[in-house]
Amino acid sequence: MLDQSAFDLRKYISRNPQSVAVWVALFVLILFGLLRYDNFGSAYNITSFLNYNAMFIAISVGMCFVILTGGIDLSVGSVAAFTSVIAAYLSPYGIEVAMPLAILSGIGFGLFNGLCIVYLRIPPFITTLATMLGAKGGSLVISGAQTIAVDWGSNFTQLGMEKAFDLVPWSIVIVAILVVGLWIVLEMTSLGRTILAVGGGEDASVMMGLKVNRAKMFAYALSGGCAGLAGVFLASGFGAGQPLEGIGWELSAIASVVVGGTLLTGGLGSIPATVAGALLLGLVFNILNFENGKGWISFSAYWQMVIRGAFLFAVILFQTRVMNQQTKAGHA
Repeated sequence: MLDQSAFDLRKYISRNPQSVAVWVALFVLILFGLLRYDNFGSAYNITSFLNYNAMFIAISVGMCFVILTGGIDLSVGSVAAFTSVIAAYLSPYGIEVAMPLAILSGIGFGLFNGLCIVYLRIPPFITTLATMLGAKGGSLVISGAQTIAVDWGSNFTQLGMEKAFDLVPWSIVIVAILVVGLWIVLEMTSLGRTILAVGGGEDASVMMGLKVNRAKMFAYALSGGCAGLAGVFLASGFGAGQPLEGIGWELSAIASVVVGGTLLTGGLGSIPATVAGALLLGLVFNILNFENGKGWISFSAYWQMVIRGAFLFAVILFQTRVMNQQTKAGHA
């Protein structure tokens, strides 16, 4: 049965106090950008920003489910690169064929991870590290270490380059549906509650008779599928399969999840806050690019990484402060 209390904002905040920091930081950055830069709030900047970051939102929400179970998935970046090549090769058959088959190939990687972790008892770090290397090597082998151009005569590029109903890019629409669907699964279904319970204590979940293995398999399959979707966005948006892309994407996804307040040990987290974390990461770069455009100061790509890391560290410190205050209030 659906838990209607999940729609109550006050109850959501009370259950996820650790996510307050990311929403505050996101609001502050947006306000800063609107006040400082002329075209920051333009439709072009907003749609371009969301269209590009749709890939990272997709892999982040998939990663969130894995981390909620107490696991980790290091393979998402390599899987996204692999599926982008698959999608490019299948692009002559249209989006109707290329997209589902590319996503299914990502799910295949996720199921392999899940089988190794659940039934072979191989630690998630080792399993997904091996899958990361395998997917990266596979993408380089099948592509010959070259970008694979998509078929521009098919409708494949519509996904990343055209707008739905002439309003917003298709990638934004699809990732929005994905986010809402996964939020419903996590907050309002028995599967979601099982995933949270597994992260809170796997042994206790087994003793309670919960379907622990099914929940963990779902989480890893979902993560692979989300990486597959990101690969489709990558190929469609850039017009080519990119076997050399995806490096460090797993770290960005993990950062988005953690900044969004999800515990790395599992059992506590939020899909909306994870999306906010992914947007926050992208927004830092967006603002730095606007700042470079003013011509007063120029931040190289290296300094942008330093500033991004420092900002994220500040958000986490604020997040920790909020959690400590909540803990003291609870003990009072």
